[in-house]
Amino acid sequence: MPLFSHRHASSLPTSNSKTFKPQKAILNPSSSARYPLHFLVFSLISLLIGLAGTIFAISAILRPQPLPVYRCGRSEDTFRAFYSGSGSNRLGGGDGALNDRPKLLGFVGIQTGFDSVNRRAALRSTWFPSDPDGLLRLEQATGLAFRFVIGKSKDAKKMAQLEKEIGKYRDFMLIDVEEEYLRLPYKTLAFFKAAHKLFEADYYVKADDDIYLRPDRLATLLAKERTHPLTYIGCMKKGPVITDPKLKWYEKSGHLIGNEYFLHAYGPIYVLSAEVVASLAAARNNSFRMFNNEDVTIGSWMLAMNVHHEDNRAICDPRCTPTSIAVWDIPKCSGLCNPASRMKELHNIDMCSKSPTLPAEDR
Repeated sequence: MPLFSHRHASSLPTSNSKTFKPQKAILNPSSSARYPLHFLVFSLISLLIGLAGTIFAISAILRPQPLPVYRCGRSEDTFRAFYSGSGSNRLGGGDGALNDRPKLLGFVGIQTGFDSVNRRAALRSTWFPSDPDGLLRLEQATGLAFRFVIGKSKDAKKMAQLEKEIGKYRDFMLIDVEEEYLRLPYKTLAFFKAAHKLFEADYYVKADDDIYLRPDRLATLLAKERTHPLTYIGCMKKGPVITDPKLKWYEKSGHLIGNEYFLHAYGPIYVLSAEVVASLAAARNNSFRMFNNEDVTIGSWMLAMNVHHEDNRAICDPRCTPTSIAVWDIPKCSGLCNPASRMKELHNIDMCSKSPTLPAEDR
């Protein structure tokens, strides 16, 4: 037998074996479909995420940007926010940047409330400019910036109405205090603190929304040379302390004052110099004595600060004259009686609205 003549039985077919046919690989149908499905789902999700990101980026670019707000805490100057958002450089330097704390001769805060819509409308139709450009022109002509000053309310409807008015006129300074008549001393303090941080003024003027004012003459008054850095300008008064709760101007803490009030300015309008306001702004809120009446409260602080009291009757004139600065119905009303109509009546009088800034003998 030749070498290696033996053979493996399985290597040759026999008469009893079937013809060998190679078998095709059998794939599991479910496993073959599972991988592409995962891939498709992953691809679809990635596509959707990318598409969403692209849409968001495009909408962010095209969407109008929110106006920057010039604020002190939660107090806001809507006027400068408007000019910043409009791209105007009229409020800033040559590079178009707005001043964070613009320097002024005076800042005038017209104190107003949520129920004083008609008063503000009357002011805007008379001596107070009715549009931002007019307000800016007045500021440039006199060195005085004017804003309506208002607090906040828990009434959502009132806040919504205020937002509409702000969007239309942009002439408000919003302060972070509850708008409530019985808390006027707190609002006044909040006003001076916010005004000092938002504006670098030589003088800060608190005025009510029911007086007729000549801004040009107010600027002339504030521009006068003064030797005392701590100055309190107003229409000064004294009078009996009201301790009967049933009477107007009741003073709950009257026993701390005595029978007669100390010298202080009438509330419809008065002026504090920059150093006085800086001292108020630096003090803690709870360090001040608050009386019922706002003008008395301010007057008590002025006594403690040893300020110079400057009495000026031109800011409490009952009629328009060649020298009147602020006109209101003293002593009948604390401001103009029926201000919405009286404001327009006075403005139609030439002596009120068209007379020269200074009398002929002073020019």
